Amino acid sequence: MQRSCELGIESADHEARGIGRQDGKVIFVDQAMPGERVVANIRKIKKSHELGSIDKFIERSSDRVTPKCENYGVCGGCSFQHASVSSQLAIKQRVLEDAFRRIGGVFPECMLPPIGGLQWGYRKRARLSSRYVRKKDTALVGFRERGKSYVVDMKSCEVLPPKVSGAIPHMRALVESLSIRESIPQIEVACGDSVDVLAFRHLENLPATDEQKLINFGDEYGFVIYGQRGGPDSLRCLTAGAEDADLTYRIKDLGLIYGFKLSEFTQVNTDVNEILVRRAIKLLDLKPGDSVVDLFCGLGNFSLAIAKSGVSVLGLEGSEQLVGRAKENAVKNQLQHLSVFRYADLFVEGSPEFSELKGYNKVLIDPPRDGALAVVTALRDCSVSKVVYVSCNPATLARDAGIMVRDNGYTLKSAGIINMFPNTSHVESIALFVK
Repeated sequence: MQRSCELGIESADHEARGIGRQDGKVIFVDQAMPGERVVANIRKIKKSHELGSIDKFIERSSDRVTPKCENYGVCGGCSFQHASVSSQLAIKQRVLEDAFRRIGGVFPECMLPPIGGLQWGYRKRARLSSRYVRKKDTALVGFRERGKSYVVDMKSCEVLPPKVSGAIPHMRALVESLSIRESIPQIEVACGDSVDVLAFRHLENLPATDEQKLINFGDEYGFVIYGQRGGPDSLRCLTAGAEDADLTYRIKDLGLIYGFKLSEFTQVNTDVNEILVRRAIKLLDLKPGDSVVDLFCGLGNFSLAIAKSGVSVLGLEGSEQLVGRAKENAVKNQLQHLSVFRYADLFVEGSPEFSELKGYNKVLIDPPRDGALAVVTALRDCSVSKVVYVSCNPATLARDAGIMVRDNGYTLKSAGIINMFPNTSHVESIALFVK
């Protein structure tokens, strides 16, 4: 049975839910902000907590702003558009601090200033859903609704580059025009320095007429078009003469250029990535004679910046394809003499590759969301003096930080957030450990 209650909001979590308490019980209120007083409608009651939404405001936060996007509240992509930039950063930093205390039982000696960038138009990589609704004879292209599998009825998106956002209505019309319109579930977006790519996933073979419509769309709106019948290996360039078109991004002040393929991981926010790489290099405090291992090195995002500093680097990565791309990028930037890249399974404790850590004095770790448990366990027997850990999950960073401090003899010197995904609940962070 639903009920309502008046609450003071004490803080907020990473899902943009305000946190209040009544009779000692935690109540999460969607989109409520710290410092506000609201009447909340409670829609779900559990033993440990309750979930609710705002019925009306008694006191509003001065940090509350009007969301810019017309899809806000429905789209699951952005949950923080009602919060000012400064309050978004404060909430995310609080999430990181709470994770360190609660999960890791540690806390950094210094909190670093947040890394941020553009609030809008920053997202260079995206995966849009597509769905043809037969009853309405219309196609939908966009992100999925919050907490649901439905596709948002989008006509624009404020976090996508303007060119991509402006093309959404035309993508919808294109999907509607295809004979296999009910078999187009996804459109991959990748924007590089000089080329923008759209890859249309199709569950049936593309008839020649549909293929020509996709090609014509690309020609008209300035996109290189790919088709994808199955997995990443089935990607096929449809735009004539664009088969070898390079997707690239840069770290301009270091003079670095990185090539990548549509199926390969890169950060979605290249402007913030550039600042992040510079901070990582600064925290490593590279000196002549240093040797560095870059674990989960991907296509060389950090490795080549390390090599550019004149320091030798070994990049280890669990994807053979990305190892090959990192080698290509080293040659592209004339850094192959300072960088070596090899395949390694970095999730298995006792992996033979971990024995190589003993020959290096500094390490950079940039793992996926699962963290780097096997890596930090291996560091227990090494004499590595500094570790820079870049994380996309505060919980696994905090877990690994606890091991680094309690078991491995490191000090957590500093940590801070990276606002790689402004207006969303995603929390990226960076931490420095010193032996």
